[in-house]
Amino acid sequence: MLTTIKTNKNQHRLSTLLLIDGVLVEGHGLGIAVENPATESIIATVAAASHEQIDAAVLSAQRALTAGAWADPAFRSARINCLADLLEQNEDELVSIIVDEVGTPISTAQSLHVKIAVAHLRHAAKATVIDRTRDLGNHSDTVNSRSLIAYRPVGVVAAIAAYNYPLLISVAKLANAWAAGCTTVLLPSAQAPLGVLRFAELAASVDLPPGVLNVVLGDAEIGQALTSHPHIDKVSFTGSVQTGRAVMTQASQNITGVTLELGGKSAAILLPGSDYATIAEAVHTRYLRNAGQGCGSPTRILVERQRMAEFIEHSRKAFDRFEVGDPWSPSVLIGPLISRSHKERVKSYIAHALENGAKILAGGGECQIRTGHYMNPALIGGVTNQDPIAREELFGPVAVLLAYDDIEDALAIANDSELGLTASLFGPVEIAQKLAGRLRVGTVTINGGGGLRPDAPLCGYNNSGVGAEGGEDGIREFLQPQHIQWPQ
Repeated sequence: MLTTIKTNKNQHRLSTLLLIDGVLVEGHGLGIAVENPATESIIATVAAASHEQIDAAVLSAQRALTAGAWADPAFRSARINCLADLLEQNEDELVSIIVDEVGTPISTAQSLHVKIAVAHLRHAAKATVIDRTRDLGNHSDTVNSRSLIAYRPVGVVAAIAAYNYPLLISVAKLANAWAAGCTTVLLPSAQAPLGVLRFAELAASVDLPPGVLNVVLGDAEIGQALTSHPHIDKVSFTGSVQTGRAVMTQASQNITGVTLELGGKSAAILLPGSDYATIAEAVHTRYLRNAGQGCGSPTRILVERQRMAEFIEHSRKAFDRFEVGDPWSPSVLIGPLISRSHKERVKSYIAHALENGAKILAGGGECQIRTGHYMNPALIGGVTNQDPIAREELFGPVAVLLAYDDIEDALAIANDSELGLTASLFGPVEIAQKLAGRLRVGTVTINGGGGLRPDAPLCGYNNSGVGAEGGEDGIREFLQPQHIQWPQ
């Protein structure tokens, strides 16, 4: 396995200001140090918001909801498109920030972090001007009447993003909420806020009514102040199952609705007859990008029992081609994890599995890069679907290999999970399409699927979430139906 490391000499602008009521301001809370996970150096220190600033941001969003201009779909569409233009114009700078604060390799950062964010804004700009009003026609019981169903913005949205794709997740939430006519208070992850704060700085230069976008920062206490605020009408959260439960509890104090995109422990089923030589590298690449820090990563790989040795052989060859190292190197696939504590958590799952009889089938070993939160990818065998490493989301470059006897067995293993975000099928398309409906997940990809689509929903079964993000379904999460009826 190859490793590379070099010093990044790239220079880019960093913003450490919050955006409240249309004004860029210093936070009044404690300073939050943002670390470069590749170098372990502090990139910037950002002052968190105070409780008073959270109140100011929420009340600002509440005022903007009824300020006039934002209620006009054509105006909103134009402003959203302007933001998409700004993201495109500042793409290189935003990518640079993301590489340094998240550790995503430059080989994938542009496509996975910025370009898809722009696509979400473009889709939202078009969706904003759609008239969703439904005419129910006449009704003759009791009295002749007619009804319309109109859709109104749910109100002020608290959007809370995760660290792994901070800009993309933030922008996707904002785009869908704005398409519905809502106003927003965004709380990015304190581990990777800089790209989002730079986006806020760019947004401040666009003719958005003050309060449409507020960007604050803080720890769990500040997050709770936001999710339990009496003037928040909807919470949209992306993160862990454990934190998602806490967010739901906090929001319930005010009967506030929630959309939750939580964890995954996705299965990749290699159907009988699959060509392992062709697909092995693609299967592993899908969960190794972003150092395995992706909620839809297919980290349970299911293969035919009698072909286990064959898949292991091709996996070892693929792992020899994967490069771990400096995220600024174009040849690197796997950069660092977000923090030392997170790396140690992931390694603890491997250690526990090995202590209980598991084996490393490909990769593994101690990473030789001493500075930065790097770890070598690993394919783990000798475990069952009931072992912790096969059931809990690790958020690291680690997968388990599980054997199945027939298709029914494979489906049973795949569905035996508390999580149900995505699944991958590899094999004949016609067979895979028929099997997709039997998988208890929100997204099924066949033979690698395609690019992330802003017009498609992301949703989870079981503990993987509540509601949908993206597409028309994601916009409707921020719309409230209103029945209008009159006599004829």
